[in-house]
Amino acid sequence: MDIKKLINDMTLEEKASLCSGHDMWHTKAIERLGISAILVSDGPHGLRKQPEGSDTFGINVSIPATCFPPACTTASSWDPDLLRQIGAAIGEECLQEQVSVLLGPGVNIKRNPLCGRNFEYYSEDPFLSGELAAAFIVGVQAQGIGTSLKHFAANNQETRRMTIDAIVDERALREIYLPGFEKAVKQAHPWTVMCAYNRLNGIYCSEQERLLTSILRAEWGFDGVLLTDWGACNDRTAGLAAGQDLEMPGGLDYNDQSIVAAVKSGLLAESVLDRSVERLLTLIARAQDNLRSDYHYNADEHHALARMAATQSAVLLKNDENILPLATSAKLAIIGNLAKKSRYQGSGSSLINPTRLEHALDVLGERSLNIAYADGYDRLSDNVDEQLLADACQVASSAEVVVVFVGLTELAESEGFDREHMRLPANQNILIERLAGVSENLIVVLLGGSPVEMPWIGSVKALLNMYLPGQAGGSAVVDLLFGNANPCGKLAETYPLRYTDTASARNFPGGPLTVEYRESIYIGYRYFDTARQDVLFPFGHGLSYTNVTYDRMALSAHTLTDKDTLQVSVIVTNSGSRAGAEIVQVYVRAVASTVFKPEKELKAFQKVLLQPGESTAIELTLDRQAFASYDVDTAAWLVESGEYEIIAGASSRDLRLKETVTIQSADCVPNRLEALADYYQLVTNKGKITDVAFAALYGQPLPTSNETARKPYTANSTLGDIKGTLIGRILYRIIINLAMKANTDGDLERQLATRKMLQRMMAEYPLRSIAISSGGMLTYGMMEGIVMMANRKFFRGVQKMLGSLPKRDRHLLSPR
Repeated sequence: MDIKKLINDMTLEEKASLCSGHDMWHTKAIERLGISAILVSDGPHGLRKQPEGSDTFGINVSIPATCFPPACTTASSWDPDLLRQIGAAIGEECLQEQVSVLLGPGVNIKRNPLCGRNFEYYSEDPFLSGELAAAFIVGVQAQGIGTSLKHFAANNQETRRMTIDAIVDERALREIYLPGFEKAVKQAHPWTVMCAYNRLNGIYCSEQERLLTSILRAEWGFDGVLLTDWGACNDRTAGLAAGQDLEMPGGLDYNDQSIVAAVKSGLLAESVLDRSVERLLTLIARAQDNLRSDYHYNADEHHALARMAATQSAVLLKNDENILPLATSAKLAIIGNLAKKSRYQGSGSSLINPTRLEHALDVLGERSLNIAYADGYDRLSDNVDEQLLADACQVASSAEVVVVFVGLTELAESEGFDREHMRLPANQNILIERLAGVSENLIVVLLGGSPVEMPWIGSVKALLNMYLPGQAGGSAVVDLLFGNANPCGKLAETYPLRYTDTASARNFPGGPLTVEYRESIYIGYRYFDTARQDVLFPFGHGLSYTNVTYDRMALSAHTLTDKDTLQVSVIVTNSGSRAGAEIVQVYVRAVASTVFKPEKELKAFQKVLLQPGESTAIELTLDRQAFASYDVDTAAWLVESGEYEIIAGASSRDLRLKETVTIQSADCVPNRLEALADYYQLVTNKGKITDVAFAALYGQPLPTSNETARKPYTANSTLGDIKGTLIGRILYRIIINLAMKANTDGDLERQLATRKMLQRMMAEYPLRSIAISSGGMLTYGMMEGIVMMANRKFFRGVQKMLGSLPKRDRHLLSPR
């Protein structure tokens, strides 16, 4: 493809047209010039390709694909090679289905445990997130399939995600919310990056030049296509000027026309449009070169990989008296509906239609085991059913060991809404308490995509966290319970004792207009360890059926300059009787610092498999960035002179070895203790940051977030905003009814979860996004008429709406 010649041959209208999709999943073709359309599809833990002619909302049945464990699960493997293998397998499935770009991975930070989409993200730590995302991208793209790194950036909640303004200080952006993206871009070179819905410090991410061009392209070297999240486009011309290339989905020509008008009026230089067209043509050419109509993947091999991924990602959080693994001769009680019907993935745009699906109870039934089963609770309700409890306790009372399966159901966590609390359903908590009263040998298997409070933790002997284990989770959990596999995963996030202990709890989800990231860099273990706050299970924690000792640490130097790299060697030994993997974590701590810093930060890790009695030396490298912090005044990464502790451990709280290094640096690090005292005093203030301190850190007055700022209504007003008006009530009913009619896939739980997701999402959808995502049913002019009517300009609004009907509906205005 001669891209330069194609651009010269294209009309202005064709160039503008190429910058938006054809429909929900395809780019536009320009047949006159031989430019083909390419197909993109949701991921990221499997391929979610919808058949042609599927629903407008993009929520229903997709073609069968392997459902691998989601990112919340595989992150606990701490294994980039596993993520690469999963990426490669999904890439193979894309090849078979002629999909050119997989919409993933998501590398957003787990700022708060209630974020409904946390199951789709890796970690609270940007270093770990970036390493795993990069490996996944490499795996997919090695098959000739593109990826879309998302959601760029600071998209850390579902509540009002399409309009919320994330107020984030520059240092937190640079140290927490951007590094995962940066690492993935620099190491793996994704073909595309997806802009987030939200505003960031006042400007929509899809039209923020500093974010998209100055940082992503100029600083990091990204040379691929920038596309919007579905319906995220606010101002199309501003987006193009900022560096955003492709608007998705398509089907609405209003924004194409606005690009043409902007170029003709001189508001937008045609060279800017040409730049985006060149990137899009490069993507199309790259994708077309790799489409193969004769490719078929091996479904059995992919299922086996999904099983291995679930096994290697499980986290053994507690194992008193080594009650696990179980003996096959034991008389067992299996309690909990989640054993019979597993929760194996999250809900929303990543929902996979699995090629096959295993449930733990079925797998147990296939083996020669002495088991009895009881439901214990109704998974569609929080309500306590005394009969179900009584039946469960009766079954448990005659067993030697009781294994209870509990967790978050699809109704509790999903894309589209945030969780309301950090508790398990009440009927599950009560079930565990009752079972603890009849059995001393109680084991909990936990399923779900995010941390939960565990008031019963002292009453159980073992806790196996499977997160969301994918389609092969049934075999994986049985293998782990009986010792056919050794659980060696470690948490990629902290499990707080209580939700209120988290640093962001006071400022989540914010709204209605803004959410303030007052905690700044103090997210997850960075906060808990600095504030000396007790936790339920620390970041990096995980037990196994063997024991690994940390024997010796050595540094390549004990004095170095800020330009030098440091080699760290850690010798570990498997002193147990089983083969097992250990994840060696290396943290860096500044002994004394002028700038406020976390107690310590993860800067390197490595997973190693050890046979019984085997010792090995782990070699890790720390470069300048491992010791640097971002200075806002100079817009640079600075290294402060002084002593730093290099700490090797099995978690952020289980620290085994320590050495000290002295760094000599010419950097001058400013002291801001007086202005930012709150950020130096987390031990005493427990993360309570005043308006004055956050404004000083933010560097400008804090924007308002009150209700009155939402009027008069605009294209960015949501359905929920205008629901109090007559036209708002009518439109809300129409859209919700359409969405409910489209919601026909899956069983009752799936349909109820999707209904809840759609109701929450639709209420928070801005009117402009409804028009973009309507497939042409609601034109932009009709949307403008709705805004007029909501603002009490009824007759002008009706006139505008009637004059803006889609061409196919104009006959409705004619007498019959």
